[in-house]
Amino acid sequence: MSVRHRGHGKKDGHEHAKSSKQQSPGDSKQKKKKSRGPLGKLGSIFVLRGWRLSLLIGIVLGICAAIYYMQYTGKIGFDDISLNNFKISHRDLLPRSILEEFDAMTSSSSELSDSFEVGAHLAGEGYSAKHPVVLVPGVISTSLESWSVTGTEECPSKPHYRKRLWGSWYMIRTMFTDKKCWLQHLMLDNETGLDPPGIRLRAAQGMEAADFFMSGFWLWSKIIENLSALGYDTNNMSVAAYDWRLGFPDLERRDRYFSMLKRQIELNSLSSGQKTVLAGHSMGSQVIFYFFKWVEAEGFGDGGKSWVNDHIEAFVDISGSMLGTPKASSALLSGEMRDTVQLNSMAVYGLEKFFGRHERRDLALSFPGVAAMIPKGGDAVWGTLDSAPDDILTNGSLPSHGSYGKFLRFSETKSAFSEKNLTAAETTEYLLNLAPEWYRKRANSMFSHGLAKTRAEVTANENDPSKWVNPLEVALPNAPDLKIYCFYGVGKPTERAYTYQDSSNDTSTPLNVTMEYGSDDSVVSGEGDGTVSLLTHLMCHKWQEKDSKFNPAGSEVKIVEMLHQPDKFDLRGGAKTAEHVDILGRTELNELLLRVAAGHGAEISPRLESNLTKYAEKIDLGE
Repeated sequence: MSVRHRGHGKKDGHEHAKSSKQQSPGDSKQKKKKSRGPLGKLGSIFVLRGWRLSLLIGIVLGICAAIYYMQYTGKIGFDDISLNNFKISHRDLLPRSILEEFDAMTSSSSELSDSFEVGAHLAGEGYSAKHPVVLVPGVISTSLESWSVTGTEECPSKPHYRKRLWGSWYMIRTMFTDKKCWLQHLMLDNETGLDPPGIRLRAAQGMEAADFFMSGFWLWSKIIENLSALGYDTNNMSVAAYDWRLGFPDLERRDRYFSMLKRQIELNSLSSGQKTVLAGHSMGSQVIFYFFKWVEAEGFGDGGKSWVNDHIEAFVDISGSMLGTPKASSALLSGEMRDTVQLNSMAVYGLEKFFGRHERRDLALSFPGVAAMIPKGGDAVWGTLDSAPDDILTNGSLPSHGSYGKFLRFSETKSAFSEKNLTAAETTEYLLNLAPEWYRKRANSMFSHGLAKTRAEVTANENDPSKWVNPLEVALPNAPDLKIYCFYGVGKPTERAYTYQDSSNDTSTPLNVTMEYGSDDSVVSGEGDGTVSLLTHLMCHKWQEKDSKFNPAGSEVKIVEMLHQPDKFDLRGGAKTAEHVDILGRTELNELLLRVAAGHGAEISPRLESNLTKYAEKIDLGE
């Protein structure tokens, strides 16, 4: 029996009221919609739709642009932030009306909303906790806190000790009052890819590491609440938080992340006698796939060829970015994306004045982990200049923007930077050539973006750790009992291709291109969930194919596509949203994950809402 769709919130002073159109299981009465108070007014002022946590640079841009145009949700606690403490030059950038709204919110009263509904309903149907659950957050979802007491001479760390420089309102205050030192603490060392001298940021731990990004903006809290209602607690549920800035090999090198994850799962088996359910969101799904390769490899996890089959019940891929996403390429190339293009001229001016493209790009380049999000599969997956598998033809003709395969297009040739249009694969080579040598070397050593055409190549790649992040070059573990569930959103316009222009003819600077602002095709949208392109979920469909070289044991794969049907009266989209981040609060997604955890995954029926199956038929991945 399915749970009726209803938004569900957290019973504390941080959560927002729900839409009056949503109903709880077994309750047909519509509840009166609660006032959003000052945030309702604030939402009408801001243009951007909240913090888009799918990709690093999206949030970095959102932090700055949001001060002008952010649309936020819920009742927010502002105990640790005061705009009156901002530097005058930054406070002056904010319209008076916005300042008044922030002042009003600091004294607003709390509003409560129902929680735990999905879990409580399933518990009433006889479901209970069975398999231990480990949740793996996506890129930038985990809060980062300072543990250094030294810092540098110009930027001491002691004032920030154990404070969150990522994922808190303290982060916002520090950005505005001391941007230079905030950047110095957040950026990794160019030479080592690890901590800069004198500075140590570490991932927050426990449920609080990723339940909320900051007060009032939930991430995993809905899922944690509903699992709790089913009988889960800290003995059989955990969040495997990690420093998303690091390259995957460095997660083990610095933090022993994968070793600790392995021990946690083995402890789960000993204490419960059950296999573990691993659930990853966005880049978290890539981390899990990498872990599968690492944990069994000799000289790495040393778990042996049957470790995954013996210890993992299911891999739940929630809006995963298994094959990367176009948004990563534009962020690394020029520090831009659709969010910046959609700002009006005043907002762009303010953003550039406070946090310019050079700074945004340099910040993204300092995080090796972002390279994991670069599109994988080359022309076979993302298309050629003339055609792409997801092109939509009208009477046999392409739309005015042309093929999606023309990934990076220039409307005018001014120099060697803009002399030709580029495919997704050529764009990757292009951005790496423009990047500093240290970044190019690190990205190439840690991540691969190609395609193994033959079974022999797939087998050979098993011994190459740089291939372990790419499911098009290495196979799933030989785990016949492993269940794979792919739950993702469709139906929301998503970045797919870009129109660029030369920003300068001076070839001495490493940043000479920028999006063509003012063009209708500056960002060409395709299908997806607003952040991750639909094509990245191709992997689930290929794993599902009979005798797939990428699924040698024939592990069962179920795909449930969720159509984006947002509630226009709910700032987070409501119970039927399928947006990349907000899907974590979708009623159906919570219900599906709980069924898997309770050992009832067999009851889940696959569902397709998009044309991805047809697109997959056009894609040749070799023999």
